[in-house]
Amino acid sequence: MIEFKRHPLSRRAFLGGVGACLSLPFLEQLAPAAPEIKPPPKRFGIFTVAGGTVIESWKPKEVGTLNKLPSILRPLEPFKNDLLILSGLSHHGRSEGDLNAHEHCSLMHLTGAPVVRKEDGKLSAGISVDQKLARELGDQTFLPSLEIGLSGHENRFSFRSADTPVPYEANPRVIFDRMFRGRTPVVPNWKTRSQTPLVTTETKKNTTERSVVDLVREEAKDLARQLGKGDTRRLDEYLESVRAIEKRLDFIEYRQKLEAMDALNPGPSKIKIPSNLPKEGLPIWQITQPVMRDPERHEEYIRLMSDLMVLAFQTDSTRICTFACGSDEAMFPGVVTVGYERHCHTLEHQGNSARIEDADPIAREACRQIHYWYTQLFAEFVRKLKEIDEGGSSLFDNTLLLYTSYMADGGHGTEDYPVLLAGHLQKSIKTGRHIEYKKNTPVSNLYVEILNQMGVKTDRFGESHLSVHRQYNGRLPNWGG
Repeated sequence: MIEFKRHPLSRRAFLGGVGACLSLPFLEQLAPAAPEIKPPPKRFGIFTVAGGTVIESWKPKEVGTLNKLPSILRPLEPFKNDLLILSGLSHHGRSEGDLNAHEHCSLMHLTGAPVVRKEDGKLSAGISVDQKLARELGDQTFLPSLEIGLSGHENRFSFRSADTPVPYEANPRVIFDRMFRGRTPVVPNWKTRSQTPLVTTETKKNTTERSVVDLVREEAKDLARQLGKGDTRRLDEYLESVRAIEKRLDFIEYRQKLEAMDALNPGPSKIKIPSNLPKEGLPIWQITQPVMRDPERHEEYIRLMSDLMVLAFQTDSTRICTFACGSDEAMFPGVVTVGYERHCHTLEHQGNSARIEDADPIAREACRQIHYWYTQLFAEFVRKLKEIDEGGSSLFDNTLLLYTSYMADGGHGTEDYPVLLAGHLQKSIKTGRHIEYKKNTPVSNLYVEILNQMGVKTDRFGESHLSVHRQYNGRLPNWGG
């Protein structure tokens, strides 16, 4: 059998070959290639609450297709086809030093660290999943990540490295200023942006625009010959730091160009700037204390912070955001309608026990009501993301949200964490299901999957391969698209 090889044709070659001016039919191979239109970027958000959950009112009784949702998740009923509920996941890290139970749970929460410790007040865990994403993807946005909400004191969730916890910003005004001081919020036109290449100091032809590092490289080589190993290493580190600054300046210049284009031809959605930001200079205690005492103020706070999270994703200010929206110390009069206790932390301990049947049923019902209240606010957040049009897809379509808590239950439990994923992440997540994994499968396996779905290729994270309960070769089968 004779095999014919195809060769690319140009219109000039075609006309030259036939030697005549004929009216040609349309041939796909002769048509100029259409520019590649890239989709909007992927985003990842964590919406984490206090006090774990009430597992029998959170976890579906049936595995497989989601039917009627359990009572805590009932506010998400309109979006159940957009949800993926995972059960059976646990943390197994051990504590060293003088950590208390809340610190133990909080340090493992997003790190999955096999060992967490506190010595002389210094905390140690491991890099957290949000900061791993920020490290790998954060150079694509003005802010590598945002950490917002009420995390503090005994609660530290995000770690840049094993001994570097990331502070959470509780003041909505500061968060807004961090995103937009010196720049005007604009809606990205992703079609235009995908066709605008980044020009860097490494690709510029003009000699006067060449990299500073390039200009001094030869001189640096001559100098290095006269230095010892230690000084040579320090010189290399210095040049690399200069290069990193140059790359960041290139990026800022590029983003300014894109946003100037967007201002003239913005994307299809409208920006909604929150009108209830606190006044500049308002002491933080005047913001947080009312939140702790009054559920209505707490509700307003969560809505405002959710709006800022939406705005951060919509304007591409960051693609990674972690929101600690709850506090164990909050009071819930009006939300809790049973018994007499309204203090969240007290209810968590009264409503939990090694065996559910031994817990105070009234306190447990109060905890259920609190978590239902949180889910109502999370459902509002989901709705807002769905309403943001990114040009053929919604912001929700391009986002993955993790709705969870830093404890499995209010008794400092670490087994069978509440894990709900919402969003499609560009059709990479198969939703509308409940998947039950083997008991005590590490939560770290989930973080491996999230990293990979976001484009950070890895086969391990935290204790995914180190736990005595390791399963599935450090992964989670059957949850992706």
